[in-house]
Amino acid sequence: MDSEISADAELDCIGLYCPMPISMTKEEIEKIKPGQVLKVEADDPAAEEDILRWAKRSGHEILKFENNDGILTFFIRRNK
Repeated sequence: MDSEISADAELDCIGLYCPMPISMTKEEIEKIKPGQVLKVEADDPAAEEDILRWAKRSGHEILKFENNDGILTFFIRRNK
């Protein structure tokens, strides 16, 4: 079932550190339409808390979050 999540846009933040992953995620989510999904990959441990907290505060939905050996993957649906 997880493989059914498809992204309308992708953002690669591998190798970038705070605050770049969250800043870039905020910018990129504005480029897609409500209902579309943004896939974000990051390897900065701070990105997990930053992006999860930001999504909750801003009203966007985390469809899926994975941490695979330090590679953080988020699927975020833009809700507004």
